[in-house]
Amino acid sequence: MHDKVAILGAGAMGELLAGGLLRAGWGRRELVLAARRPERQTEIELRIGVRTLLDAAEAVRGHRVVVVAVKPGDVPALLEQIRPAITPDQVILSFAAGVPTRRFEDAFGEVPVVRAMPNTPALFDEAMSAYCTGRYASPEAVGAAVGVLESVGQTIALDEHLLDAVTAVSGTGPAYMFLLAEALIEAAIREGIPRHAAERLVKQTARGAGMLLADLDAGPEQLRAQVTSPGGTTAAAVHVLEERGFRALVADAVRAAAERSRELGRRAVEQP
Repeated sequence: MHDKVAILGAGAMGELLAGGLLRAGWGRRELVLAARRPERQTEIELRIGVRTLLDAAEAVRGHRVVVVAVKPGDVPALLEQIRPAITPDQVILSFAAGVPTRRFEDAFGEVPVVRAMPNTPALFDEAMSAYCTGRYASPEAVGAAVGVLESVGQTIALDEHLLDAVTAVSGTGPAYMFLLAEALIEAAIREGIPRHAAERLVKQTARGAGMLLADLDAGPEQLRAQVTSPGGTTAAAVHVLEERGFRALVADAVRAAAERSRELGRRAVEQP
């Protein structure tokens, strides 16, 4: 028997999480989603067969873990809506970027809160979710939240002040990988490779490189060195990337994403 889970927010991440919980053994009767639009409610119910409601307060009743999977700007209104229905024996698991655990504690009192940042590889149960805990989160409550997160991938516990940086690294990280893949495909086409072949080459290269990075003990520096022979083709390519400031550009991108996460959190806290 699993903890019953209410997922507030039927967007991409809410649907991904529901699918992962089903694959992990949760029954459809142990889950409920809350959507804002009737057409999305119908779409979710037809696609994954999980009951979806338009009333978030009704959705949270009777469910141990309440997942907040809405945009940060929508958090204040959602908290007002569900406040009367939240009880101290429930666990709030928030995916709202930048929104601190204290925002939920201010709204609900001594309710266990776990803040997390998963990412879209949850579709294949390969998410990386960093999480932190609020003041009232007991080990049992944290275990319930982590059990939900682990249904779609791996987890790591970090201090809350690091969660905005996590959002900028792993939360946003898949987009960086996809942008690199786009650029490689476009470069391949400019070199004369047909699009269908370029896409296949890049996709499998990304898949294989990811497996090497994830499954071998070697770090990225060592793996790069193994394929970078002095005076070779890889060395020529890496020289251009380093000379043009590739590392600094990545650092600037991560810094911009982290600051945006902090800004979104500040706005959510400042709203009544």
